[in-house]
Amino acid sequence: MAREAEAIIEIVPERSRRLRALVEAGIAVSSELAIEAVLQRIVEAAAEVTGAKYAALGVIDRSGQALERFVTTGIPIEEHEHIGELPRGRGILGVLIHDAHTLRLDDISDDPRSVGFPPNHPPMHSFLGVPILLRGVAFGNLYLTEKEGGFTEEDEELVSLLATQAAVAVENARLYESATRWSRQLELLNGIGTALIGELDIDRLLGLVAASLRDLIDARLVLIALPVAGGMLRIEAAAGEESTEHTGWSFPQATSKAGRVFERGRSERVDELLDDPEVDQDSARRFRARTGIFVPLVVRGLPTGVLVAHDKASEDPRFGDDDLRIAEQFATRAAVAVNLSQRVASDSLRRVVQGQELERRRLARELHDETGQALTSILLGLKSVEEAKDDHALRGAARGLRELVVATLQDVRRLAVELRPKALDDFGLVAALERLVETFGERSGLDVQLEAQLGDLRLAGETETTLYRIVQEALTNIVKHAHAKTVSIILVRRGNFVSVLIEDDGSGFSPGEAREEGLGLVGMRERVALIGGKVTIESSPGAGTTLAVEVPGA
Repeated sequence: MAREAEAIIEIVPERSRRLRALVEAGIAVSSELAIEAVLQRIVEAAAEVTGAKYAALGVIDRSGQALERFVTTGIPIEEHEHIGELPRGRGILGVLIHDAHTLRLDDISDDPRSVGFPPNHPPMHSFLGVPILLRGVAFGNLYLTEKEGGFTEEDEELVSLLATQAAVAVENARLYESATRWSRQLELLNGIGTALIGELDIDRLLGLVAASLRDLIDARLVLIALPVAGGMLRIEAAAGEESTEHTGWSFPQATSKAGRVFERGRSERVDELLDDPEVDQDSARRFRARTGIFVPLVVRGLPTGVLVAHDKASEDPRFGDDDLRIAEQFATRAAVAVNLSQRVASDSLRRVVQGQELERRRLARELHDETGQALTSILLGLKSVEEAKDDHALRGAARGLRELVVATLQDVRRLAVELRPKALDDFGLVAALERLVETFGERSGLDVQLEAQLGDLRLAGETETTLYRIVQEALTNIVKHAHAKTVSIILVRRGNFVSVLIEDDGSGFSPGEAREEGLGLVGMRERVALIGGKVTIESSPGAGTTLAVEVPGA
């Protein structure tokens, strides 16, 4: 009796210690939120509770036939490297994958289902395997080996309890991971939405979409292709491995998977590109792709492009349904960006054509009314020369004819200057404006004063052309609408910016009531915006008008 009592006294503290260790392990496991950390804590806790020398946790892949992740404890990193690839679920490990029930063995090698160990693997004999079930479905299995004296029913019971706690911890970690991912997704979508409001460069927008999607679904490569002439699709944006080599590359729409998805207007996920007959294998080899997500960019029922993602950056390169859904949301933003860019380009082209037609109409009118009449007068003058009866009459007719030719030549030169002043190319903005102010004052009778403080450095050609046209248009508006007597033009460089201030003492107008199209202000704003500048207008009836333009001067 005394010996039995002593044995019981020894057993009780040991059970108490193991139960306490189990509780502590459960708390430790539940305290982790990152899924990788949770799995590692589960493995370490299982080894601690049972006294096993080695422990591992195998996560079952989506097919339910193999292991996609294998977390271990007890084997040093150096030994891992010598062993080679981690197990995929053959032999005894595979038994628990196909039959999610606890398995306890005194010696693994005695079981006929064992397939042995790879070279450099440490010897293992006793074995305990316990499934981890999430909502009744096997998430993975705990594997424990090499306990001195072998595993007992009590070990089995404790590890089963730990597996239950582990299942809850894994579920919490997954929920946390999902919530974090959703938060990140909303953040990126919000960033793209903000960019759509303030960014008109389609290449930057598509690049942002591609990079954000790649980051969110952990893809190796993301591409966005748009249709071009000749039945081709061209990659306009790419993010990931060798992305710069792919940008600008074109491929046939009719013979590619991306082209078929573009035509059908429906998303598709391909788990193995080699098995899909619609996939152009040459393109797949170019991208070194094994799997893919193909999502059309659709606006109002019409496809405008296609988004493609290749290979999840993990041991299993296949994408999931969540990845496809996220890609569809990003494709919607990309479609909006493409549509907006096309509409802006179309509207800009329409305005350019309208501006060209107005300018052509004005030049045609001036050629007809001034140059045409002058040439007619020259013809009449030639007739006078032919009919002159003496030298005095001949000299008079010739003098009048010379004056007509000079006036006509001046008109032609004026038209040439209005089209593109030679001084702007040869001597720069200040010289061109000085010539413009001089001729404009002579023609209109306005007192036009120019003050230029740009220094010796010339501005970029596009900037000089823009500022010249703005001053030219402003002077034309003043003559047409302002009924002014004096005009002041100040051109000055301030730091990295150049400012032009144009003031007149004319009748002015109410900015809220005047039509900007009629005053040419819309064209001014668009022209200045193209070089990153801004236009400000101040005016009121009877108080004249001030036009201020600021553009980058660096």
